[in-house]
Amino acid sequence: MRICSLVPGATEVVASLGLTDHLVGISHECDFPPSIRQIPVMIEPLIEPHLTASVAIDQRVKELVALGSPLYQLNERAFHQARPDVILTQGLCHVCAVTPDQLARAIQLLQPPPAILTLSPTTLEDMIHDIERIAGAVDQPEKGHALATELRRRLDHINQKNLHLHARPRVVCLEWLDPLYVAGHWVPEMIDLAGGHDVLGSKHAPSHTTTWRAVETSHPDVVIVMPCGYSIDRTMNELLRVGPVQDQWRRACEQWPNLYVVDAASYFSRPGPRLVDGVELLDSILHPNPHLPIDPIKVIKLEASVLAGGCAS
Repeated sequence: MRICSLVPGATEVVASLGLTDHLVGISHECDFPPSIRQIPVMIEPLIEPHLTASVAIDQRVKELVALGSPLYQLNERAFHQARPDVILTQGLCHVCAVTPDQLARAIQLLQPPPAILTLSPTTLEDMIHDIERIAGAVDQPEKGHALATELRRRLDHINQKNLHLHARPRVVCLEWLDPLYVAGHWVPEMIDLAGGHDVLGSKHAPSHTTTWRAVETSHPDVVIVMPCGYSIDRTMNELLRVGPVQDQWRRACEQWPNLYVVDAASYFSRPGPRLVDGVELLDSILHPNPHLPIDPIKVIKLEASVLAGGCAS
């Protein structure tokens, strides 16, 4: 079976099912596990690569959307040469990845026509159900059921651990640096399972813009920075650039000492199996165990002194 996965989370599912060798095409954002990185890339972004600051990316996305222009382009020649039997795509967010509408013309030229599975999860259970749907589409239903069962078991373990907490820390999750966005969809649910109270996000609702004033008046105990699709290094590289944005974040560190930067690309942005790792990571942040230090590869505590004295490379 020849599988073309144009969604990073779906690509991770295919790999988890042991079908990496069946992948014939991926998107530019598919980078995990490392074994998939030699597979032909079918999708490239139309956002200029020199736009590395959050505010510039946000402005360019809004400009393209206002013009009705696509954000991604398909390498149709490579797509046709791949001859996929199954195409995995998404319909949740036109900003995050290519949608089925953008593939329609290219798909019509494929003979025989491939099966198309469109994913639109907004909850953790949706994500797990999509694993089972993907497994069914690639003829691995038993493996999909086993993976789904294990993920549900891990989530239930954390939920039971935190179910009867007397006090839950007030949490704000920010998924963009400038302008500020409050994380949505599955993130507030993840906070709840991890024993926190998301004071600005709403379960299963999209992310939305916010202000520093709104963050301040929500009186958070913990602020978690998770820019959509960003690694910790990419987030820190932007925060260390001298300018008004850095000044705002330095003041935020001084106001909220429990401010953390997490690896959003791996554990929060992509609806795939590693969202469960993200819940476990949140649990370790909100309820730290002195005998189990947090992995600095996954999360770091942001200090005002670092922003005041640092500089981007």
